[in-house]
Amino acid sequence: MKKLVALAGSNSKASINQKLVNYTSEMLDHTEIIQINLNDFQLPIYGEDYESKNGIPSLVNELNEVFAKADGFVISLAEHNGSYAAVFKNIIDWLSRVNLEFWNQKPMLLMSTSPGARGGATVLQSALTAFPFLGADFIESFALPSFYQNFTDGKITEGPFRKEHLSKVASFLEAVG
Repeated sequence: MKKLVALAGSNSKASINQKLVNYTSEMLDHTEIIQINLNDFQLPIYGEDYESKNGIPSLVNELNEVFAKADGFVISLAEHNGSYAAVFKNIIDWLSRVNLEFWNQKPMLLMSTSPGARGGATVLQSALTAFPFLGADFIESFALPSFYQNFTDGKITEGPFRKEHLSKVASFLEAVG
């Protein structure tokens, strides 16, 4: 059975990106989903001086091991001021110190959502540009705009967005094998 890491790039307990990850994860039949909650990885803000004095936090090595054993990734990024949420950026900064290509060239379904009409498109584009340098193998990407209008009762309700999402999930599953 394939092991897929599922995470939202947010530490909000009410994260809409986590809701999108949960919804997507339910569609991933015949897989083991490893849910990562960024609140379980409280790390100091990355800095060279901190690393020189204290080394790499053990939680970073633990997360890197989980990523190494995964067969793929399902990620939905929160957009804060046009970029990654600080907690997510800090984690990828730390991970890159252990393994620059920590995504390990494994299949990735990259998503974003927001309450706005662009659905986190700016952070999604940023990740599509930067993640290949960190070892990402994008299979599909998907942005869900206007979350509160297009996602109700635990699912995507808007027809065209629902069809697009289903198609991308199917493509991702095919790539994972």
